[in-house]
Amino acid sequence: MNMNRRTRIKICGLTSAEDVRVVAGAGADAVGFVFYPPSPRFVTPEAAALLLQELPPFVMSVGLFVNASEEELRATVAKAPIQLLQFHGDETAGQCHQLASSVNRPFIRAFRVKPGTSAVDLLECENEYRAASPLFAGLLLDTFVDSFGGSGKVFDWSLIPKELAPLVVLSGGLNVQNATDAVRRVRPFAVDISSGVELTKGIKDIVKVRAFIDAVRLADYQD
Repeated sequence: MNMNRRTRIKICGLTSAEDVRVVAGAGADAVGFVFYPPSPRFVTPEAAALLLQELPPFVMSVGLFVNASEEELRATVAKAPIQLLQFHGDETAGQCHQLASSVNRPFIRAFRVKPGTSAVDLLECENEYRAASPLFAGLLLDTFVDSFGGSGKVFDWSLIPKELAPLVVLSGGLNVQNATDAVRRVRPFAVDISSGVELTKGIKDIVKVRAFIDAVRLADYQD
């Protein structure tokens, strides 16, 4: 394996202590908690605080927020001290910076790719957020759907510029079957999956989690 090509893996939408333990043990680099009440994978800050206690060192905790107020964000992070923020709503670059600054956390920004999205759009968004905030850690590329949160659908990966690919988190419709091909074709910094490794919404299928991680690692070993 090219050690410069170890794709990071985030498993999102965890709701149980058992899943957190097992997912971390399976080799995930990051786990995601959804702080968006309409989501079937929503966890309260109090519940997330207990889930965080199950994480070993060096597995990153990520909190997903959709149009949260500064007060809501502060209250959540005070109870559940997640390490990285993921903004999935209509937040502008300036608002993301303000929110992240209020809790002194780095953030990633979900960019929901539409059929008409171009490579230039992605590069412009990346540049806008880099310029707006030193706390910006990168874009998460997902497929556009009318609702917020994950889409469970694939977008056209060929839209991603080669110079941007090593910086992004690839999401949207990933599963055990397409993970190797996705990583081999895009070579993203990381991949993010939720519904593709579930038994039911919020409950992970550990067999699928392990198979997904193996599929990503297979691509890492290939030239």
